[in-house]
Amino acid sequence: MSEKIRVLLSEEEVDARIQEVADMINKDYDGKDVHMICVLKGGVFFMCELAKRITRPVTLDFMSVSSYGDDTKSSGVVKIVKDLDQPLEGKDVLIVEDIIDSGRTLSYLLRILKGRHPASIRLCTLLDKPERRVTDVEVDYCCFNIPDEFVVGYGLDYAQKYRNLPYIGVVELQD
Repeated sequence: MSEKIRVLLSEEEVDARIQEVADMINKDYDGKDVHMICVLKGGVFFMCELAKRITRPVTLDFMSVSSYGDDTKSSGVVKIVKDLDQPLEGKDVLIVEDIIDSGRTLSYLLRILKGRHPASIRLCTLLDKPERRVTDVEVDYCCFNIPDEFVVGYGLDYAQKYRNLPYIGVVELQD
């Protein structure tokens, strides 16, 4: 079985929308430093591009989480594989995610991170699949709402491949 990638969002569309979201963040964080937290691995491409466009002072930290369960259904159990390096107390935190679907992982992370007493905490995602949501998550900044299709590129992968595509594509499996 092989796969074909169909372009869903072009590189130009993604770049333009990241700039628009960065402009909103710049306005909302006026006079504040932004402490960006990337959820690895997929979020790193998006966070780097977003951070380049933020005009406020930015600090970066990284987290890695693992959801247990099979490939098609999450058990809702989340394990922190790599925790943050820096404390959050008193910081204006922006969590940066590549994609939100069920909302389980982000709901869990938000609960954990709010307990670390940041001054504020907001969520920014490149892609959102609201029709897949099973847990309410308030998304403050979203680049694109997309249909329930399996997407790759801009950090998102299929079997660890295609993260480096400069656009968002849909994986179409072929015999």
